[in-house]
Amino acid sequence: MGFPPRELLDLQVQARAEQQSPSWQQRYAVRSGIEGTICEFADGHGMRQCRYHGQHKAHVQHVLTAIAVNLERLSAGPLPDELSPARPPTAFQNHLHQKGIPRLRSWHAVSS
Repeated sequence: MGFPPRELLDLQVQARAEQQSPSWQQRYAVRSGIEGTICEFADGHGMRQCRYHGQHKAHVQHVLTAIAVNLERLSAGPLPDELSPARPPTAFQNHLHQKGIPRLRSWHAVSS
């Protein structure tokens, strides 16, 4: 088992102390969102290697892939201004309703 040099250990302790500050956590929250997007591009869309040779063609590939990812994200769910449509009640919810058994408010769905 080895121990790091004292200077490295001091830097590590200082960095961990900085990570507890609200300003550092706020900056990291932005970074973590960006890292998720980069991971989606690299792993989900094969952007680790370019399909084309040349900077201009590579740029076009990146722009088109970004457009495709944005379209996927838009089509995946409701827009922020819209409410998601209510789901029909499940069989269990219908059973509770028929028996007159009260249920949690979060269980309420469109009444049939």
